[in-house]
Amino acid sequence: MASVHESLYFNPMMTNGVVHANVFGIKDWVTPYKMALLVLLSELGRAGAQLGLLERRRLNRLLLPLLQGPDMPLSRLRKAIEESCPHLASSVHIRLKLMAEGELKDMEQFFDDLSDSFTGTEPEVHKTSVVGLFLRHMILAYNKLSFSQVYKLYTALQQYFQNDEKKNGIDENDMELTNTEELEGKMEKEELDVPLREEEISCSGPLSQKQAEYFLSQQASLLKNDETKALTPASLQKELNNLLKFNPDFAEAHYLSYLNSLRVQDVFSSTHSLLHYFDRLILTGAESKSNGDEGYGRSLRYAALNLAALHCRFGHYQQAELALQEAIRIAQESNDHVCLQHCLSWLYILEQKIFDSCVLLEHSVNKSLHFGLPYLASLGIQSLVQQRAFAGKAANRLMDALKDSDLLHWKHSLSELIDISIAQKTAIWRLYGHSTMALQQAQTLLSMNSLEAVNVGVQQNNTESFAVVLCHLAELHAEQGYFAAASEILKHLEERFPPNSQHAQLWMLFDQKIQFERAMNDGRYHIADSLVAGITALNSIEGVYRKAIVLKAQNQMSEAHKLLQKLLIHCQKIKNTEMVISVLLSIAELYWRSSCHTIALPVLLQALALSREYSLQYLASETVLNLAFSQLILGIPEQALNILHMAIEPVLAHGAVLDKGRAMFLVAKCQVASAASYTPQKKIEALESAILNLNEAKTYFAEVDSKEQLRDVLYFQARLFHTLGKTQERNKCAMFFRQLHQELPAHGVPLINAFK
Repeated sequence: MASVHESLYFNPMMTNGVVHANVFGIKDWVTPYKMALLVLLSELGRAGAQLGLLERRRLNRLLLPLLQGPDMPLSRLRKAIEESCPHLASSVHIRLKLMAEGELKDMEQFFDDLSDSFTGTEPEVHKTSVVGLFLRHMILAYNKLSFSQVYKLYTALQQYFQNDEKKNGIDENDMELTNTEELEGKMEKEELDVPLREEEISCSGPLSQKQAEYFLSQQASLLKNDETKALTPASLQKELNNLLKFNPDFAEAHYLSYLNSLRVQDVFSSTHSLLHYFDRLILTGAESKSNGDEGYGRSLRYAALNLAALHCRFGHYQQAELALQEAIRIAQESNDHVCLQHCLSWLYILEQKIFDSCVLLEHSVNKSLHFGLPYLASLGIQSLVQQRAFAGKAANRLMDALKDSDLLHWKHSLSELIDISIAQKTAIWRLYGHSTMALQQAQTLLSMNSLEAVNVGVQQNNTESFAVVLCHLAELHAEQGYFAAASEILKHLEERFPPNSQHAQLWMLFDQKIQFERAMNDGRYHIADSLVAGITALNSIEGVYRKAIVLKAQNQMSEAHKLLQKLLIHCQKIKNTEMVISVLLSIAELYWRSSCHTIALPVLLQALALSREYSLQYLASETVLNLAFSQLILGIPEQALNILHMAIEPVLAHGAVLDKGRAMFLVAKCQVASAASYTPQKKIEALESAILNLNEAKTYFAEVDSKEQLRDVLYFQARLFHTLGKTQERNKCAMFFRQLHQELPAHGVPLINAFK
């Protein structure tokens, strides 16, 4: 009857040396590893004043992760102790050896002596301390074991110690038999294996509840703040499956499985795990205990809300709307205003897929502030700022709104939202064309320390906000011709956000765009064309636009025009104003190349009106440059020079190096064309001024290695030197022109008669 009684109530589980003693609600059990920790604590108490202050500090810092973390081999435990106190590591090893090679009564006596740590007027361990609670849990779990379980624990301890001895024996033999090179290779392998500490968790036996909770919280924190340091999706899922095998009703494990499935965009597994999480949450009664009868309904409405968010993330907007309606209905029945505000914010996200409206969002922000939900209110303000930035609102009003949200962040220490706010400011300044301000905001975020305390020494700098600002920083460097620096930033992004991580698509797109621009500058259109497929896979609109640019450069005008017209209609439909203006400028260039200069003017005026309406200063300046070129071609260079003064300053202050060179080249063309009606002396001065501007343009083009533009500048400069009678300078320019002309094929358009 005793064995039947044990199987019904004690349910002993012995796997790989792990004795499962979850007896009548005890949530911890004794394992050989935990016995080694008990020996460490006992020896630490015996050492007393013999330990130095530095050694004691190191051991105290080591104890918490050892107590909370998963079981580890004895060799790794000894190595960790040796790094803090070699003398104590030797004592622990000797004590364990005596216990493992002794008799069962030695282990019994060891546990009897543990309770002495709490006795006396000044006990070694306080009962309510972390160490004290651990000791009491172990003593209680050991006292609840039956005799057969105690014997299994003793044999497990012997096996645990013998495995360490065998490993050490093999290592010693290997050191004697192998040469120095093999030994160095072995040491390098061991060093490489050290960071993979969490991957050694895998043992067929279960973790205790505290170990499981620590493991889950640690991995969840890493997934949020530093995905690269978390276990790989496959390894993490294997550990979670191991946890769920022994405790299928562990709700938190199901939720971490849901987050892990989101990493790999697995919609089926993520939905399955999310539903299981809320099912287990209801079954365990965790919600009902804290919320009375309300707990069951609370789980249901938040389950529907999370399901709506999941479908929205995967683009299933119809299913998301149905789930959201269910969440709203249950929340209204329960009069849960907090849940309703979350539903309202998600309803806005779904509604903006259909039409642009800020009414829901404004209402959500006001209600969130009323009910004391600063996190939700701040997200609403930032979404409102983003929507109004695309609608062309003034930058000063948007920055004032972000300043108000920053006050909420600092007041409530919402460090994650501070990062998001700075990243959004960077993107808004880039949208408006103020690269200097964007660079300043990016540097602010990168140099800022996070306020949020993150476990296991992880800095909160691997979030989407940091990915966004680093991508902008790489593009800003590339625009200024610092391609080596941009490459270093992208390399750092690849290390911080590996290709299989959820934010990797950001830097991949920027990397492809920078490579595309470099190939176009060098005149290597076949390489640029090969990059179009990668850009299209990451962003279809950008891919189509760049395909049209390549076709235009290859003089395939009709194909480029068809693509640009389709893209223009699509971008007007989805209200992507920035791309609409870029497409209009490209269409105008097609008209120039087809000698239809008058048809290009209405297109450019439309682009200028849009850029000014939406406060896109840099695109407005670029449009003015294009208008000036049109006026130059139409024979009114004086008017072109007048309007160039409107655009040249923003381009030189915030523009890319290539655009600066194009602007100075255009100024020189207008000066030469205007000089035709001047007096001889004034004409010479105008031509010399044009040569100086051409030198500046040549410097800009050389910085980005734009050989095609350099060739045009050299040709134009040679003609001017010939007019001025400077033969030596003319021949020098002609020689450089010939070298470049032999490298690059002619593009079939008169060299002087092209702005870009």
